[in-house]
Amino acid sequence: MSADLPSPSAPTPAAGPESLEAASPTEAPPALPAAPAAPRPASLSAYRWLVEGLRAAVFLRPRTGAATPSPLQLLMLLALCWALSAWGEWAATTGPVEFSLRGWLGSQWLSLLMLGCAWWAMHRSPASPNHVQAGDFPQGGPVAWLLLSNVAALPTLLPLLVLPSPADPAYTTEGPLWQEMALLAGGVLTLLWLLAVLIRLTARFAQSRWRTAVFAVVTVAGMALHLSAGFESTWMPATVQDDAAAEADAVQPPVLTLSQSVFEGQQLMLEAYTQDLVPERPGVVDVYGLVFAPYAGEEVFRRESTMVSELLQDRFDARGRVLHLLNHAQTADTHLWATPENLRAAIEALADTMDIDNDVLVVYMTSHGARDHQLAAAHPPLQVDPMTPELLRHMLDDAGIRHRVIAISACYSGGWIDALTSPSTLIMTAADATHTSYGCGMRSELTFFGRAVFDEQLRSTYSFAEAFAKAVPIIAQREVEAGKADGFSNPQIRIGHQIEPVLQGLAQRLEAEANGSQPVQRLPIPLRPGGKGLVAHGSQGTTRWQVAYGRGPQIPMAQAATQLR
Repeated sequence: MSADLPSPSAPTPAAGPESLEAASPTEAPPALPAAPAAPRPASLSAYRWLVEGLRAAVFLRPRTGAATPSPLQLLMLLALCWALSAWGEWAATTGPVEFSLRGWLGSQWLSLLMLGCAWWAMHRSPASPNHVQAGDFPQGGPVAWLLLSNVAALPTLLPLLVLPSPADPAYTTEGPLWQEMALLAGGVLTLLWLLAVLIRLTARFAQSRWRTAVFAVVTVAGMALHLSAGFESTWMPATVQDDAAAEADAVQPPVLTLSQSVFEGQQLMLEAYTQDLVPERPGVVDVYGLVFAPYAGEEVFRRESTMVSELLQDRFDARGRVLHLLNHAQTADTHLWATPENLRAAIEALADTMDIDNDVLVVYMTSHGARDHQLAAAHPPLQVDPMTPELLRHMLDDAGIRHRVIAISACYSGGWIDALTSPSTLIMTAADATHTSYGCGMRSELTFFGRAVFDEQLRSTYSFAEAFAKAVPIIAQREVEAGKADGFSNPQIRIGHQIEPVLQGLAQRLEAEANGSQPVQRLPIPLRPGGKGLVAHGSQGTTRWQVAYGRGPQIPMAQAATQLR
């Protein structure tokens, strides 16, 4: 009997199908042990989120696991990141500025694009040989990625505080080449650093190589589009305008009154050009001047063109050799109208009088400028066409005048440089081709360019290049103080190799004459406001009027025309 009992150590035979079928239907199979519940994501403090985001900035793995920030943490830390970013941009600016909400919001489209792409990249992570091994990578999803990516971008603010600002003219115009290269290299390296941080962080979340590659391509394309299209800065120069300035801007300029005597007076002035200019002196490099102010709507152009005309006559030994063309309602009987037709006639008269191969012609134009590089002209009710650099070049070439110093005081005037460049030309402009200049308006005495270069620097030097170089930082500082909204005007200069020695010799002669070391060869010609050939001079002893300096009182051309009739 005992032999029939199973040994305790003997294995129990496996139950076959028959034994299962024989089991009572009321007996339930033994319950399987319950799977352990997934651990709840550990919550992290705000300080830990900052630390892990900064680790991501130096390509270390964020130790966040499956944690996600709470809504309050997300809002607080994102606000902190945005505030620090805005502060970094503010620290890189100079002068009074004001916050631009439009500029700040305009830069957020790229952040939204990257967030959407990162969300797609981490939406699913199927296991395959092409996927990154999971390991202990962050699992917090798009919310954790958004917070960590913003914190990781904070160190890119450091170059803004160390590198020179692109808005600083000392590093964009006259600064050494190594400073410009350092600025460019610093900006490129900062951008590459930020891009690498975002791609590496996304790779840790997505755990998929090809999805990370798609994110990288979209991010690079978005950054390229953002930079190429341009964007408004978060901080814009503050524009302050008091009540007096606003009232001055509201003043309407006087309007020209046309009459037969005005038209006839203009004809007389045009004819007088060929008789009024002082001839050139053999063996002496003489300066001839042509000042052109075609915009009648603002007093600043009248004042500035008059200042330049008088400066050339007084400082550059050009008395009797300067023609001043001006559009203004109150000067129609003393100044020839500034029109393209009269400009051509004036250039031809100058070419007939001067030594076109050796003398120097200084052309100064002041007006408003446009993005298409046309010089604004207005003299209502007279219809005046705008000037273009190509038209001026044709006029000078047709006249055969070789040595030219051309100064354009207008917005976007850098667009004139290429059309007017020649080996025997010095051309300087109040701005580059993409920026406005500053200082025009009813409240302005002179433009910033005309004031700094001509009214200040050229009163202490006879070198146009030296005056320009010294004036640029002064212009920049004044623009900052005035709150110029669109950035530094960035005046330009280009000097042909053939005219450079001519201007150096001219400056040496004028300097020697001013110091008394060289005799002055000047005719006894009085200085006349507005240049030469613009007013008639007569006396009661003359039956008609005469064009002669120092003979009789000044008679406006309109009055002279009436007397002739």
